[in-house]
Amino acid sequence: MERLQQYLVAIRNTLDIAFFRVLFFVLIGIVLYVAMYNNVKPEKLNLSLFTVADRTIRSPSTVEDQQSTEKKRREAQDQVQDVYIVKKEYTQNRVDLITSIFDSALELNDEIKLNEKKQTPGPNGKVSEPTVPEKVEMLKKKLTSTVTKDLSDMVFTALARASDDELSIAQDLTVTAINTVMTKRIPADEVENAKKRVEEELKYSALSDNLKSVAIELGRYAVVQNEFYDPTATEELRQKALDSVEPVKILQGQIIVEEGKLIDREIFRQLKLVGLLDNNSTMKPFVGLAIFVSIILASVYYYFYQLKIQPEKRQTYLLLFGMIFSLGIGLMKIISKLQIFDFAGIGYLFPAALIGILLKILVEEKLAILSSILLAVCGSVLFNEGVSSALNFSEGIYILFSALAVILFLSHNSQRSKILQAGLLASLVNLATIGSLLFLANGQTSGTSYALYFVTALVSGIGSAVLAIGLLPFLEGSFGILSTMKLIELSNPNHPLLKKILTEAPGTYHHSVMVANLAESACEAIGANGLLARVGCYYHDIGKTKRPNFFIENQMNRDNPHDKLPPEKSKNIIIAHAIDGATILKKYGMPKEIVDIAEQHHGTSLLKYFYHKAKQSGAEVKEEEYRYPGPKAQTKESAVVGIADSVEAAVRSMSQPKPEQIEQLVKNIIADRLQDDQLIECDLTLKELDIVSETLCETVKGIFHSRIEYPEIIRQKVRQA
Repeated sequence: MERLQQYLVAIRNTLDIAFFRVLFFVLIGIVLYVAMYNNVKPEKLNLSLFTVADRTIRSPSTVEDQQSTEKKRREAQDQVQDVYIVKKEYTQNRVDLITSIFDSALELNDEIKLNEKKQTPGPNGKVSEPTVPEKVEMLKKKLTSTVTKDLSDMVFTALARASDDELSIAQDLTVTAINTVMTKRIPADEVENAKKRVEEELKYSALSDNLKSVAIELGRYAVVQNEFYDPTATEELRQKALDSVEPVKILQGQIIVEEGKLIDREIFRQLKLVGLLDNNSTMKPFVGLAIFVSIILASVYYYFYQLKIQPEKRQTYLLLFGMIFSLGIGLMKIISKLQIFDFAGIGYLFPAALIGILLKILVEEKLAILSSILLAVCGSVLFNEGVSSALNFSEGIYILFSALAVILFLSHNSQRSKILQAGLLASLVNLATIGSLLFLANGQTSGTSYALYFVTALVSGIGSAVLAIGLLPFLEGSFGILSTMKLIELSNPNHPLLKKILTEAPGTYHHSVMVANLAESACEAIGANGLLARVGCYYHDIGKTKRPNFFIENQMNRDNPHDKLPPEKSKNIIIAHAIDGATILKKYGMPKEIVDIAEQHHGTSLLKYFYHKAKQSGAEVKEEEYRYPGPKAQTKESAVVGIADSVEAAVRSMSQPKPEQIEQLVKNIIADRLQDDQLIECDLTLKELDIVSETLCETVKGIFHSRIEYPEIIRQKVRQA
């Protein structure tokens, strides 16, 4: 163990150098990259066309199948029928045309009648009128050349011969028939049928045969195609159909081919599309992993960069983090190899709470939470076997919830005995997390699978606690870390050394407890480690157990042996208690911080009483010989314990001290320490010393407050008087 400690100290010292610190982060990055390399490496399958798949193959990513999308778009476009519209204006135009022909005939009759009135009757008493051929010519002149060419002479002849009444009736019947037929769709292939419908409507009219023939010919002439292809509307519909087609995608995790199925051309094309047949290696996953690892390292580096603690402790924490985090990654990698078994929840065996427990106890809560988050993210990559994506989010959530649960639990329960309870809590959280994930997936899970999940949850939680209990002593011993749990254990009154003080030097034990109360409150007020100060006070005078009767707190109703000793010998006995205390604590393997407090709480202060006593004897005395050997206080906790030790002893020697006296006493003790340069080697500021002074005064006033004298006590005092 000692050799291991030496190696770790050497490594920790090298981390003070920036180059080696960067190299340490690079090594952690390499560990992470190597551990997750195979999990991001693209899978390549040796498959051939028209072979049988030996296993079910899923798509590793979501890709668009452009060929299928284009095929679907063509199908949608082909399903769009051509758009034909009915041009209603054609009906009105043809009705107007036929109406104009009849109107021309009526107009011709009116003109002839007008001319007859203007002419003078002949010898026979009659007025001459135009012949039928002349009327036909006159009628044709009123019409367009197109109309005259398209219609037969029979039509014009019949119209020229008809009377106004006959023309009006024929006009109405013809126009009505035309309008009736042309209000309906008449495509190009239905024009002849439409003409026949007009003919059928006019065939049974009450017109004379000649006019009926005219009406039929005009009706057939008027009926034309009124339904025409609309390219613009058709194109719009086709575009809408194209736009409505969603891209065909092969989704991540989608089954491309099931085990035992033939790989046909379509399946082979899809396998190639998702990259499972692409032998050309791509660097994207590896670049992504490098960025992923860099983000993890950057977050850790920033945490330690802004950590306001002593450089030596920072490097210790960094080295400890590297080892514990690498341990977690290693365990995950080992368990991930078990994914070859046909059980999706094998990753839940990972002791997810272990890293959180170790870092919470050995370092601090913030680093434990950060590490748990980073470990959960890494776990989602390492346990991605059997899932369609690069990240197994279920595993990441499982690790995160389990770790956070124990960290929060231990933040209020720091005793080592609570670790097993934290493991049981982790098991319950694991069960709840797995249950919620299974229910959210809404899949088909058998009873056997539920039982296996239950077992993995218990093993993970309890296994985390067992491993933590086993690793903690090793890590604490190897790194010389004084954790909160260790301090709480050392504060147990059943500890052999505390029992030794209580039985051999009860006055010293009481003094140590009083000093502990003072030092803890003062340290907490300035942000120092109050628990360390309290436990250090319990042991700071352990050296007095070698000669307990030579210390005034243990001289109850006894003569002071120093009255019979020369000051030289007395000072050696008093000074020796700091040296003896450090020796005893080292013998019992106590943490260095506790040994330092016992060794440094007097610093190099002067034993004034015996120094002046020696000078009064007339002998030549050197001041250095009556000073403690030191060293001076190196930490805030050691300095505060030394001040609290002096304050408690001084106040205890006073009879019914008043608050003003206590305040003046505390200020004098602190001022004396400052003038004697006892605080120059620790990082206490003058502002913090003021806070320490105020806190000690308040605490001392609470401990040494005046008490009410009860009547019985007063009567006893009167009798004694």
